[in-house]
Amino acid sequence: MPELPEVETVRRGLEPVIVGARLTRLRQNRPDLRFPFPERFVERLEGASVERIDRRAKYLLAALSTGETWVTHLGMTGRFTVDGEQLGEFEESAPIAGKHEHMSFCALKEGRVTRVGFADARRFGFMGLIQTAQVETHPWFVSMGPEPLGNGFSAAHLAEVFDGKKQSIKVSLLDQRNVAGLGNIYVCEALYRARISPLIAAGKISKPRLETLTAVIRDVLNDAIAAGGSTLKDFANAEGGQGYFQHRFDVYGREGKPCLGKPCLGEGCTDVVKRVVQGGRSTFYCPSCQRR
Repeated sequence: MPELPEVETVRRGLEPVIVGARLTRLRQNRPDLRFPFPERFVERLEGASVERIDRRAKYLLAALSTGETWVTHLGMTGRFTVDGEQLGEFEESAPIAGKHEHMSFCALKEGRVTRVGFADARRFGFMGLIQTAQVETHPWFVSMGPEPLGNGFSAAHLAEVFDGKKQSIKVSLLDQRNVAGLGNIYVCEALYRARISPLIAAGKISKPRLETLTAVIRDVLNDAIAAGGSTLKDFANAEGGQGYFQHRFDVYGREGKPCLGKPCLGEGCTDVVKRVVQGGRSTFYCPSCQRR
């Protein structure tokens, strides 16, 4: 599913369209996505204004003038359209109209009406309405760790949550209770850049190496956001184009290919990228550059 940079890219694309706009002409075309739509969903959104749109981990959060926050999770194939045009291009096509558009609304802003739709062919996404004052204590968010691009994310935090952990560093970083929003792609990339084996126990990593890791995680995510996110299968950004970070992957998806030995690993590695399965997810790494 889309990872943090992809969701952030969509958020930035939606922001100028819906923030400051009044929601009108709402339609709900089915009772559920992955979960049922909230009770009286259309009624609670109709006429509300969007005050801001934020991101928490892989969720989009639109704070409304009604005191509620509209939460959206894209799932695997969730995507927004503006005036009938898909917000971005996907490597794998998926329908965005007809029976696959499950809700729509008009955003009235500065005298202009913009139609926005939400389609989800596989229906793994979902939406919710939460009292804004209760978002942080809601079950979806209460156990989440700090944002990896926020001030609460640091080597000291990782040292604390990893203390004594025998679980691998790869699986530990994917645990949303430790860090919010990190996904498989960018954890693989960050561990490669930081020269840390994905197989090592999280509790065995020294404080200096955690300092390097936190800095590298920020760099990897910022690089991906700047590039518009990674376009893998169904993801597309909100400006009508694919992201390009995927073309700069150092290790992800490169099983059996020569190690690139860069950007911070030095040149000359003669090993090849390996793949193992950890926690049900594929891990890509270089056994030579990422020694335990």
